[in-house]
Amino acid sequence: MAFNRQVFQQRTITAFFFAAVMLFGLCWSTWSFVLLVMIIHAGCWVEYQRLYSLFRFPIRYLLLGFLYLSLSWALFIDLKMQDPLASAAATSLPVLCLFALACMWINDTMAYLVGSFIGRTPLSPVSPKKTWEGTLGGVVLTVLIAGALLPRLIASNLLPGVSMPLRSLDGYLMALLAAAFGTAGDLFESKLKRMAGVKDSGRILPGHGGWLDRFDSLLWGTPVIWIYVRVFL
Repeated sequence: MAFNRQVFQQRTITAFFFAAVMLFGLCWSTWSFVLLVMIIHAGCWVEYQRLYSLFRFPIRYLLLGFLYLSLSWALFIDLKMQDPLASAAATSLPVLCLFALACMWINDTMAYLVGSFIGRTPLSPVSPKKTWEGTLGGVVLTVLIAGALLPRLIASNLLPGVSMPLRSLDGYLMALLAAAFGTAGDLFESKLKRMAGVKDSGRILPGHGGWLDRFDSLLWGTPVIWIYVRVFL
């Protein structure tokens, strides 16, 4: 997939304003956090309903939606409410939620850039524009950037007398899992769109598509981060 400057500029402008709204809503207060998640959850369901209504056995996909959408967003809220990293640093910021988003954004952006410049080997027939080079580049850079920064940021803001809640290895492993499962979530949503015969799940975000197009990675990445935190932290 060759690099397209015009498409990249449009995606960058949209992503800038989108990220600003997301960060404001997630960080301002608990109420704004929950309200933002509820709005996104509703938008995802509207688009998902349009997709599965075109399938042969829509009732199966309706039930799947409660796991795919509702459970994932419920776990995302729980990461905010039960966040050991935020507690250790005495901050009201949703540290783990921001980390999950950072992993998805870094992975998506770096996979797009690496794939555009050096991508040659198609990753999957489900998503012909994705390449193995781009995918591996996105995963590696997510681990190196997000995985390395998280432990350092927490360590530099620990309360006096509070022990470090995670090791450096934890940051790398969570970033690796988030990037890998996020990529799987992207492919899963691409499969749903291919089954429905549509290019994008919606048009709310110019250059990015709809709610599902923007959050497909997070819907798979959130549960694996939640499990890792509950089991190992």
